[in-house]
Amino acid sequence: MKKRDVVELRVESYAFEGKGVARVPTEDGNQFVVFVHGAYPGDLVRAEIRRKRKRHAEAATLEILEPSPLRREPRCPHFGACGGCKQQNLDYEAQLRFKRKQVADSFQRIGGVENAVAPPTIPSENRYYYRNKMEFSFARRRWLSPEEIRSGEDIDDRFALGLHAPKVFDKVVDLDTCFLQSETSAEIVNFTRSHFAERGATIYSTKTHDGRLRHLTIRESEADGERLVALTTNGEDDGLLLPYADELKARFPSVASLVQHIHTGKAQIAIGERERTIFGEGHIHDNIGDRRFRISAASFFQTNTRQAETLYRTALEFAEPTGDEIFYDLYCGAGTISIFFADRVKAGYGFEVVESATKDARANAALNGVENLAFFEANLYKSFLPVVAEHGLPSPDLLLLDPPRGGMHPTTIADVVSLAPPKIVYVSCNPATQARDVKELTGAGYRLEKLQPVDMFPHTWHIENVARLTRE
Repeated sequence: MKKRDVVELRVESYAFEGKGVARVPTEDGNQFVVFVHGAYPGDLVRAEIRRKRKRHAEAATLEILEPSPLRREPRCPHFGACGGCKQQNLDYEAQLRFKRKQVADSFQRIGGVENAVAPPTIPSENRYYYRNKMEFSFARRRWLSPEEIRSGEDIDDRFALGLHAPKVFDKVVDLDTCFLQSETSAEIVNFTRSHFAERGATIYSTKTHDGRLRHLTIRESEADGERLVALTTNGEDDGLLLPYADELKARFPSVASLVQHIHTGKAQIAIGERERTIFGEGHIHDNIGDRRFRISAASFFQTNTRQAETLYRTALEFAEPTGDEIFYDLYCGAGTISIFFADRVKAGYGFEVVESATKDARANAALNGVENLAFFEANLYKSFLPVVAEHGLPSPDLLLLDPPRGGMHPTTIADVVSLAPPKIVYVSCNPATQARDVKELTGAGYRLEKLQPVDMFPHTWHIENVARLTRE
C-alpha cells in the first residue's frame, strides 16, 4: 500500500476527529490501520491513500459501496460542501456513543488511565439551531459545486459570504440557509451579501491585502430574542457602514446593535485592533439558568446557551461545594461559571488573560448582584501567581479550569500544583489536551475520580468533557 493507491476498505470503528478506522491484514499476520475520512463504522468504501506512515495511513473516501446502517439523510442542502456540520449524515444516538468513546480513548491512550470509562454523553436539547454565535467570511471567490462546474455555464463567483469549504482558505460556500443558528440569522447573511454586492463593495484579499469586507458575526440572545451584528472591515469607511446600518435596522428590528471591528492586520480573525459601535449599546444579554449575562461582540460565551446550563450544573455537581470554599476560576472569560458558582461558595476569584473579558466578568457580577467574586487580568501563559501574591488572595479549596482547545500551559499547571487545591474541576472542549494535562496533575499528587461528556455541538465530532480530580 502506498500513497495515491485506491483501495477497498471495510470501516470497523471510529476514531478521534471523526475518522473511520479500517484494518488491513499484513504479510506478517498483523493488521495495518487506515484512518478513513468521510466514513463511518459499517461502511464499505473505495478510498484513496493520501498519507502513508510506518504504522498507519490516512485515506479519503471516494465512493461508498455499501452504506453503514448508521447513516442518515442530511437536512442541510449545503452539507458536504460547507464545513459547519460534518456529521449531519450520522445517526444522533451514534454520535453520542462515539463521543463517549472518544473521551474514554483519550484518557486511556493519552492520559495513561487504565480501563478509562466515561458515562453516556449528555445529549443536547436542541440538535438544530443551537448556536448563539456564528462567524461568516467574505471571499472574492465563491465555491462552485461539482454540478455547477459540470454545467459549463458562465457563473458569477466573484462575491461570496458564508462558511469556508473544508481545507479551502480562499473560497467560501454561499449559504442561503443554515441549521446551526436561526432562520433569521440566515436571512441577515443573505441580506448582507446582496446589500454589499449590489453596491460594488470590495472584499479583503489574503494575497494582495487590499479590499474592505472581511467577516460578519451574528450573536443571538435566546432569552430576549435580540441580536448583535458585527462587521469586520479593513479600515473604517462610514460610506460603507452607515447605509448598511440603516437598512439592517429597518429590515431586522431584532438587531439591537451593530458593531464594527476594524482589522488591518493579515491574520484572518474576526476581532480587530479597534471596535466601534454603530448603533445600539454594543452588547446584548442572555440567561444561563437564573443568571443573566452581558455579551459584547468580542466576549466569550458558551455557543449552545441551553446546553451551557447542563454543562455548568455538571461542573457544580462535580465540585460538591459546601458553601465555605475559596474558589478559583482559571480562564474565567466573562465570568459565567464563576457567577453560576457564586451562591455556593464563600468567595471566588476569576483569572483571565483578555482584559475586555475581565471587564465583562465584573459587569456580569454586578448585573446579578453578586458581591463575593473578584476578577483579575492575569497571564495564564506565564504565571498567575504574581497576581495572587499582589492582592494577598487566600489559597483555593476548589479550583475550576476551562482552558481553550490547546489546553493548559505547563507553567499554569505548575502554578496549580504549587497552590495544592484539594479539589479540581476541569472543563474542556478537547479531551485529548485535557487528558494530557490530567496526566501531569495525576503525576503531581492528584487522583482522577470521574468524567462526564456533554454534547455541546451536535452533528460535529467536537465534545465538551468535565473531569474531577482530588488531591491524594
